[in-house]
Amino acid sequence: MVSSLEIPGILACGPGRGGGRRPISRKLTPLVFKQHVPNVSENTLPASGLVEERVSRHDTRFRDLVPNYNADIIFKDEEGTGADRLMTQRCKEKLNTLAISVMNQWPGVRLRVTEGWDEEGKHATGSLHYEGRAVDVTTSDRDRSKYGMLARLAVEAGFDWVYYESRSHIHCSVKSESFSAGKSGGCFSGSSLIKTTSGTMKPMSDLKVGESVESLDSSGDVVYSEVIAFLDRAPQEKRQFIQLTTFSGKVLTLTPLHLVPVKSEKEHQSSRTIFASRIKSGDQVLIQDSDNFLPRNLRVRWDYVTMIELVARDGIYAPLTREGTIVVNNVVASCYAVMESQTLDHLVFWPLRIIATIQSSYSSLRRLFFATFGIQNDSYEKHLMSTVEIDQNMETTYHPRYQGPQGIHWYANFLYIIGSYVVPSTIH
Repeated sequence: MVSSLEIPGILACGPGRGGGRRPISRKLTPLVFKQHVPNVSENTLPASGLVEERVSRHDTRFRDLVPNYNADIIFKDEEGTGADRLMTQRCKEKLNTLAISVMNQWPGVRLRVTEGWDEEGKHATGSLHYEGRAVDVTTSDRDRSKYGMLARLAVEAGFDWVYYESRSHIHCSVKSESFSAGKSGGCFSGSSLIKTTSGTMKPMSDLKVGESVESLDSSGDVVYSEVIAFLDRAPQEKRQFIQLTTFSGKVLTLTPLHLVPVKSEKEHQSSRTIFASRIKSGDQVLIQDSDNFLPRNLRVRWDYVTMIELVARDGIYAPLTREGTIVVNNVVASCYAVMESQTLDHLVFWPLRIIATIQSSYSSLRRLFFATFGIQNDSYEKHLMSTVEIDQNMETTYHPRYQGPQGIHWYANFLYIIGSYVVPSTIH
């Protein structure tokens, strides 16, 4: 799933200006010594994000590192282990782009990597080199007069943080793969709270398929809507989240590509649904007041976002309700992500809602069948739960005691594959 469908303009063939425009050339300004872009700390939201965990060759995360054998890049590899060639896929993509820029800027000169993934503890505690998310680079001719421009080229190549750190190299780093767009794209942390029909708040980690939770319907009223599936559910996974805090103290923790209804300062009369990563301090989000004396439809109001932080939390959960919205920690959020259109998202998930309706009807008919022939409830429960164990990968039952399979839902994965071919993602 991707941001709103955009069809690129078609360039006319043949000479002349045709249907497209020539790229606008602009003069690049070299970075100065000790300058970094963006002008914030490396481990913040606008830059490369939080430090996660050091990766060793024995970790399962080691499989996420990929080797870079680009012939246009010289790897110093002073350790002789090939470690400098190992990096995350995002880092590899940016590095390869930078290598092309270097050759275009200085014909005959290549990009040189002096430090990549570090498994020997040579860097400071918390260095992104330990995660394969950072590289130190120079030019192959080691001409230090080029390093300021090299840093600028790294910025243009898409590195999330570039630092003219030393007279001898440029430091570049990227966001983690968990921060970047995943197949499901948007999730809540396991500790996020939701309210079910029982009237009590419960953590997202305890939510089950078949339960009904507070949601916002199309008319703007708070209703209870059934959870028909988890688009993603990984209780053991740790991920970086954006944490939004409002003026009234409401806190919403969700992944960067999750959709949230927002009103900006410049758009007082209208609202839109945007990625959490695009929300700024001063924007307004919908919150639910807990004043039970107010009618349910009057408990929802706009509240200003006063603080935006990057946090690490355990567990990722992406419940899908029939309404396509959910109230989490008393803040209204979408159930969707990656494609920046609530209307379009809700439309493309229509088949999944139909499947859920059919499955729910099937379960009701089966329950009626058992009751008609005098089968005891406990026998029915055992039969149903055994069906869950057999069919959990297909998610073919919506029994309230069933949380659902772990991992990405097959339908969400299908949409992601289709979307990645139709519309390239523009999210970094």
